[in-house]
Amino acid sequence: MRSPDALLTDADEKERLSCVYAKALAARAGYQTFEPDLDRDSVDLRVQAGGGKHPALDLQLKATSCLGAARNGVFSFSISIKNYDDLRAETQTPRLLVVLELPKDPTQWMTVTEEALILRRRAYWLSLQSNQENNANQKTVTVHIPKQNVFDVDALRDLMQRSREGRF
Repeated sequence: MRSPDALLTDADEKERLSCVYAKALAARAGYQTFEPDLDRDSVDLRVQAGGGKHPALDLQLKATSCLGAARNGVFSFSISIKNYDDLRAETQTPRLLVVLELPKDPTQWMTVTEEALILRRRAYWLSLQSNQENNANQKTVTVHIPKQNVFDVDALRDLMQRSREGRF
């Protein structure tokens, strides 16, 4: 139940939890994070590594409690045309869509106990680089995120290595 003095909407809360999720993974991987002052270019968070070439990833973070079941190994998720176009553009720093799946019940999104801080469910990533232009006169585009693209610490490290090697 929402506190009567809450300033954030459910949508705001989801947005902040998706950022916390990505920052926690980056911290565990040993990477720095930076948030742009304004999200004008569909980048909510940059993750930066050290080592050769100092690779980085730019993330567009989303969260939903309505991802649904994967069909044929993919989740369907709608994003705005602006986000779609920004994420598919060729850029020096790879851009990824990261979608955090949360339980339907907001009281289950996060639990704090003496033994654990639990943020429920997990996120999935998708690169839209080089996707085709959407010529349909619509406000949103449905993208298909492979169920195997779990966004966790190992995936983040692998994605960072791919960025280092220019393999996107």
